[in-house]
Amino acid sequence: MLYHIETEERTAGGHSGTVYTLSRPDVGSLIEVWPAHGFNCLRWTVGGHDLLHAAPDWVDTPLPTRSGVPILFPFPNRIRDGVFRHGRQTYRLPKNDSAHANAIHGFAPRNPWRVFGYGADARGAWLHADFRIAVDATEAEDLWPSDGELSVVYRVNPERLRIELRVRNLSEDSFPFGVGLHPYFRLPGDDHNLSLYVLHAPARSVWTLIDGVPTGEKSPVPDELNWNRPRAIGGTQLDTLYCDLGALREEDGGLLLRGEVGHRDRPGRLEVWTTPDFRESVLFTPPHRKAVCLEPYTCATDAANLQARGVDAGWRELPPGGQWAGAVEFRWDPAE
Repeated sequence: MLYHIETEERTAGGHSGTVYTLSRPDVGSLIEVWPAHGFNCLRWTVGGHDLLHAAPDWVDTPLPTRSGVPILFPFPNRIRDGVFRHGRQTYRLPKNDSAHANAIHGFAPRNPWRVFGYGADARGAWLHADFRIAVDATEAEDLWPSDGELSVVYRVNPERLRIELRVRNLSEDSFPFGVGLHPYFRLPGDDHNLSLYVLHAPARSVWTLIDGVPTGEKSPVPDELNWNRPRAIGGTQLDTLYCDLGALREEDGGLLLRGEVGHRDRPGRLEVWTTPDFRESVLFTPPHRKAVCLEPYTCATDAANLQARGVDAGWRELPPGGQWAGAVEFRWDPAE
């Protein structure tokens, strides 16, 4: 059976747009994507189980990075004081983190995207949209050194959600960027007791943070934040930037299993696979503790400023006409 692709005009936060649902009812597989709200995949269902957390007040208050799978571009996480330099020019971004101290998570999750195609075949279904700064975030055009475009394709089959990303420089100057995903994972069951979730995410180091921003120093992972062996999250509060990542497995196609989360008392695990360019990861437990975030990033928080200081933070610059591509894949293994 092929996937059904349905569209519906829906409103959240007073802004309406077309919502795309790609589904196979016979196996309980579904994704629900909101292009008008950052091309966010708000729902991902496998075997009839929802594996993403969406805020219960999404329709009234669709905060751009608190539900589903926010896409973070042209930078993930924070830029210190909202200020960075590129070439000889200083750029000042809105201080829009919760403390109003730093810029956070870029422009892509806060603006509508343009859908360019969708379809289904025997393998699954797909949905493609683009976000270009000069077209889709005109208010930010003067806030960034040059113009770039992020193309994203969601590909869904009964057990997997693959997110393919491509960045293109569409200007005559170099285009600096980082990209990340901020998925809010929940496991099947009604309790969503995060303390019983079992996390396994290998890394050798963490970035030292002050007020959520790296100092530029790294240190070995401390015992209380060490997930090199699987263990229950318990009462641990996480908002930690990991680096020197390991991989639980590697596939011939180049994907690395960066982390997985399961339940202490129930079967099944959710896996996060990435291409190697996703070299950093944030592990985060939101205050409501109804989800856990395993966030793959191509660069560190505040990478623009770290790189300018000579710290290898993963910040990239594309030459005019240059491109970058990567992929992240979420998989559900019922392990029954």
